[in-house]
Amino acid sequence: MEATPAAPDPRLERFLREQGFLAPGEGARFTPLAGGVSSDIWRVDLPDGRTICIKRALPKLKVAADWYAPVSRNACEWAWIEFAARHAPAAVPRPLAHDAEAGLFAMEYLPPQEHPVWKQQLLDGQVAPATAASVGRLLATLHLASSRDGAVERAFDTGANFHSLRLEPYLLATARVHPALAPALEALVERTANTRLALVHGDVSPKNILVGPRGPVFLDAECAWYGDPAFDVAFCLNHLLLKCLVRPNEREALRRSFEAFVDAYFMRARFDPRLGLESRAASLLPGLLLARVDGKSPVEYLTAEGDRELVRKAAAPMILRPPTVLAEVLGRWHAALAAAG
Repeated sequence: MEATPAAPDPRLERFLREQGFLAPGEGARFTPLAGGVSSDIWRVDLPDGRTICIKRALPKLKVAADWYAPVSRNACEWAWIEFAARHAPAAVPRPLAHDAEAGLFAMEYLPPQEHPVWKQQLLDGQVAPATAASVGRLLATLHLASSRDGAVERAFDTGANFHSLRLEPYLLATARVHPALAPALEALVERTANTRLALVHGDVSPKNILVGPRGPVFLDAECAWYGDPAFDVAFCLNHLLLKCLVRPNEREALRRSFEAFVDAYFMRARFDPRLGLESRAASLLPGLLLARVDGKSPVEYLTAEGDRELVRKAAAPMILRPPTVLAEVLGRWHAALAAAG
């Protein structure tokens, strides 16, 4: 009989035993899963035939730059999943068990054949505006459910975590690379850090969104923080702009996806006047665009220096003179693409 592979770390099997997934003497099969840069993730096949997923936060993120973050963010993500499961159960994997001290949690495993990753669909040229609209609706639903909720605000008083995982490595790191833009980028950081309106996921990226049979499924909420929901809007839309560089034949579909997301989000996001919320998202977007080239977490698919320089040339003027509506960012970005040929 084939031997069951040992756990990558003894703490993982101990966690499974303590949480009742394994009986004494039983073992589990661990398969590492591809994920983000901040955690180790495993598929775990249990002796009773069930399959679950375990996630553990890492103290040093898997990027070239020195980027450290507190492992307590694992508990933050667990709390976000529990919140989302109450308000939109299909939007997250079912939470199963958590050990805050060990920085581990277990959740439902979603088979990839039924839950493809949105990022891979986009990179493969499968660009569906309806998917973008469903992501926008779900994001607005979760923002609305948490808006102006004092209990949620107290539970997610995680500004230091958000600063170390988002504001510093994206906007402030980019400011150090571009001193002329530093005052504007630092102002974005200050405004974002001091805006408290709703529960922010913090990493609404296509790589963290599964396209499930019941709609989008959000993953990887380690950055969750009660703050400015405009950050989530800008963070997601940023990827629909960047994909235009690697899928030039799909630029029109990506444009329509951007518009579909915006329309769907603001149709439901009734917790804050659109003028202010959209203005904050529109001014954040160019900063995040530049950050994916010159921050601590550059996107891996922009390998040509010409593409990176196009991002710099398109983003810098909008950082210095921020747009107030998202359609302006979209229009100026596509004009830059057209000018580049």
